[in-house]
Amino acid sequence: MCETKNLCLWLVQLVYMLGLLGFCLWLAVHPRSPAYTIIKFSVPLTNHNNGSSHGRIEYELDIKNPNRDSCILYDNTFLTFYYGEDKVGNKTIPCFYQGKNREKSEIHRLSDQMDVETRLWTDLRKAIMNASAELRVDLSTKIVYYTWGIKSKQHGINREGKIRIGKDGMLLNNKEVKLRHASKKWKL
Repeated sequence: MCETKNLCLWLVQLVYMLGLLGFCLWLAVHPRSPAYTIIKFSVPLTNHNNGSSHGRIEYELDIKNPNRDSCILYDNTFLTFYYGEDKVGNKTIPCFYQGKNREKSEIHRLSDQMDVETRLWTDLRKAIMNASAELRVDLSTKIVYYTWGIKSKQHGINREGKIRIGKDGMLLNNKEVKLRHASKKWKL
């Protein structure tokens, strides 16, 4: 009877230790989502002064891979800017591969520009010239992680943020905009 109790106790301890080891291993290799930050955003001042019926916005987007053991393959990334409920413009970032970096996080920086839809340009320009304007940015893509040569399933990523533009056409207070998980509460 005593040997059976010792054997059962030993088996329970072994299962507990294996479970704890498995959980620690899962935490170590479980990849984290990339971080998206708009570090620069501007509506060039030449667009303000000329009174034209169309404009252009410029932005710089950082995509940071926080994983030291996982590479990321990005599908086409769709970036859309809204003023109120109206779409100001959109951009498709083509597929790319982001490697891992053991010393620090790997950053992919994208500088680009897009044309503002003509019917919204005058309203946006007036709002910026009066005080400030607020745009909403939505980002959506699909990614695949490669961890130790093993390919993960495809993960959908949806992020959003609010961009406050000052009277000078730049980010208000030069504050970076971190894109957060999209709110499901307001989605249709």
